[in-house]
Amino acid sequence: MDDHLAIQAHGLSKFYSGTCVVNSIDLAIPRGVLFGILGPNGAGKSTTLRMIQGVTPPDGGTLNVLGLPVPEESPQMRRRLGIVPQIDNLDPDFTVVENLQTYGRYFTLDRDTINHRVTELMHFVELEGYEHASIHALSGGMKRRLTFARALINDPDLIILDEPTTGLDPQVRHQIWDKLRELMQQGKTILLTTHYLEEAQRLCDELVIIDHGEILQQGKPKELIRDHVEPEVIEVHDDERAEQIFDALPDCRAEKAGGTIYGYLQNAEDATHLLHERGIAYQQRPANLEDVFLKLTGRGLRM
Repeated sequence: MDDHLAIQAHGLSKFYSGTCVVNSIDLAIPRGVLFGILGPNGAGKSTTLRMIQGVTPPDGGTLNVLGLPVPEESPQMRRRLGIVPQIDNLDPDFTVVENLQTYGRYFTLDRDTINHRVTELMHFVELEGYEHASIHALSGGMKRRLTFARALINDPDLIILDEPTTGLDPQVRHQIWDKLRELMQQGKTILLTTHYLEEAQRLCDELVIIDHGEILQQGKPKELIRDHVEPEVIEVHDDERAEQIFDALPDCRAEKAGGTIYGYLQNAEDATHLLHERGIAYQQRPANLEDVFLKLTGRGLRM
C-alpha cells in the first residue's frame, strides 16, 4: 500500500449468483482529493462502495483503504470512515443533537469530545438553533445537512458520499458543495457517487466512469471532455431538418435521442448559419461531462 493513497484496489471483483457485477477493477485514489465514481444504474458503483466500506467482501483481488487491508481489518478502517448514505436514516425518536451524540458513541468517543464535535458540526452545517428539534420538524434539506454532520462526528479521514444531493433544491445543493470544498481544504479524502454530472464536473479532482462492472475511462473532468467529445454542441428539438444539416457537415457527429437531435462539432459556425437560414430553433453550448458519460454508456434507459 502506497502511503499517499487513500484507496488502492487491484483486480477487485464481485459476483452475485454467478454474475459478475464488478469485474477486476483497479483503483489508486490519492489522499486529499475528491474522487468520483460515475455510472448508470446497475453499473457496479454501489457494490464497489460497499466493498470499500468493508461491508461486502470481495470475491477477487486486493483492497487497501487508509493503509489497512479490507476486509481483514475493516473494523479498524471504519473507525476512520464517514458515510453519507443515499437515503437519510436519522433516528426519528431522537432530537437533532441526540442523533449526533448517539452516533458519536458508536466510535467510543468520550462525552466531552462528542459535545465539542456536536457544537462544531451544528455550526458547520448551519443548524444552530435546532439542537433540540424533532427530526419530523426538519425540512428535507435540513435532514440532509444533519446526515452530513453525522458522518463527520468521528472526524473521519475518508468520507463516502452516495448521491448526497439527490432531490435537494439548488440552494441546499450549492450549500453542500461549499461544505465539501471546506473539507477538502482540511485535507479530507472524499469519494463521491452522483447522477448529477454537473456536480461531478464542478467538484471532482478526478473520476472514473464505470459500466457493466468495468472502468471505461478515468481522468480529470476537463481532460475527459477534451479527449472524448467535440468542444461545441448544438441541440435541436422536434425538427428533423437539423439531422439533414448535421449529416451534410463533414466535421459533425450527430446523435438522436427521443425528439432531440445533438450535433457535436469542432466549430459550430457553419451549422448555426444553416440552422438560422432555415429558421430552425436551436441551443448552442460547450460540451460537458454529461456528453462524455452518454457517449461512453449510451442513451438507453437502465432498469
